[in-house]
Amino acid sequence: MLSVLRDRTYRRLFTAQVVALVGTGLATVALGLLAYDIAGADAGSVLGTALAIKMVAYVAVAPAIGAVADRLPRRALMVGADLTRAAVAVLLPFVDQVWQVYVLIFLLQAASATFTPTFQAVIPEVLPAERDYTRALSLSRLAYDLESLFSPALAAALLSVITYNWLFLGTVSGFLASAALVVGAVLPHRTPKAAPRSGRVYAKATAGSRLFLAVPELRALLALDLAVAAAGAVVMVNTVVYVRDHLGRGVADVSWALGAYGAGSMAVALLLPRVLDRAGDRAVMLRGALLLPLGFVALGVITASGDGSWRWSALLATWALFGGACSLVLTPAGRLLRRAAPEEERAAVFAAQFSLSHGCWLLTYPLAGWLGAVAGPQSAVLTLGLTASAAGALAVRLWPARAAGRTEPAGTESVERAGTEPQVRAGTEHEHTGLPAGHPHLVGATRVPTGWRHRHPRPADRLHARG
Repeated sequence: MLSVLRDRTYRRLFTAQVVALVGTGLATVALGLLAYDIAGADAGSVLGTALAIKMVAYVAVAPAIGAVADRLPRRALMVGADLTRAAVAVLLPFVDQVWQVYVLIFLLQAASATFTPTFQAVIPEVLPAERDYTRALSLSRLAYDLESLFSPALAAALLSVITYNWLFLGTVSGFLASAALVVGAVLPHRTPKAAPRSGRVYAKATAGSRLFLAVPELRALLALDLAVAAAGAVVMVNTVVYVRDHLGRGVADVSWALGAYGAGSMAVALLLPRVLDRAGDRAVMLRGALLLPLGFVALGVITASGDGSWRWSALLATWALFGGACSLVLTPAGRLLRRAAPEEERAAVFAAQFSLSHGCWLLTYPLAGWLGAVAGPQSAVLTLGLTASAAGALAVRLWPARAAGRTEPAGTESVERAGTEPQVRAGTEHEHTGLPAGHPHLVGATRVPTGWRHRHPRPADRLHARG
């Protein structure tokens, strides 16, 4: 997995991701404690609202950035977003009103909605080979998991000597370091695109979303995103409530609970590159989704139990299960997205995934916060557990086994337009003459004098429009 770090550009971008994530992890712990200081037992409701605002920023901003990302300097986009996030983080320690939290969270996450899809769309260009890109996805997932494990542990250590407000300075440092690393990275050259006509801006902003409606695998991915969001919302919104109120434990234990979620996800991310070499994306991702209801059953038992020292260990195990199951779903997702669109449309499809997946979180965050505060945590567990179960079952139905072959490494496909489902023709041997060496569609193809030749089922897309 670590072999991809030999690429200097990817190494700098990955390091930028890591340091920014550490800063974000410190802010996550500090934000939960800040909400508890401001709202007390209603901290879950405050966090639910704040995180819903975060999702609104993601859903609204990401498609607009995706529409113009191919004609703006990518380095400038990412560095500007990092500097904006650092400026907002400087202000967070001085917040003493709930509305101030909401405003700053929107500004912070609007910048993140600019940075993340741009970053994700650059990586396939830096690492064009399928095997390298798969390992980069696992490494990226591992970075998120290590952040979930390391940042809470670091926060717990720091909280023994400082107040939580100082943790926000770690966030500032992370974003500034990320900006410096991106400045020094040599990004792949690309030809600037002309500005779209005004009538094309809306169509370009929604092209990625329409692609999700056209491709069975991506429709299933959207259902899987909802299942993951249901579990993740419980963890992110209600960890502080479970630890502080339900279990009566100390501030530092909030960090350890979040760390358990990261540990479960990290363990799966370490194993996935080899698993994905043997098993298909469909098998791995659907099994992850079907594990989530088991976690909700365990959480329901913990919530219903009024006493018992076993509940703390059970909560840590449940959070680890949620982390592992979510990693099974999320890690291979980039492979599906990469195959779904040609390079010139990749920024749009990554932005669409970012926006649509966070639209799912926009639904589940308020459910976890508001429903837990108004109707009680058991109602929130039941509702989100049913949501995860239904979404997982829907994904199985939307992603039939016969379609799985179009998402495996040996047969990467591209779909030109959303609006109609791709029509798969009988598998035939055919030739491509205009694709460069290293193009993801050419995995397994044979070099011939006039181009590249291979055999696979042929969808009616741009790459196979003739013949």
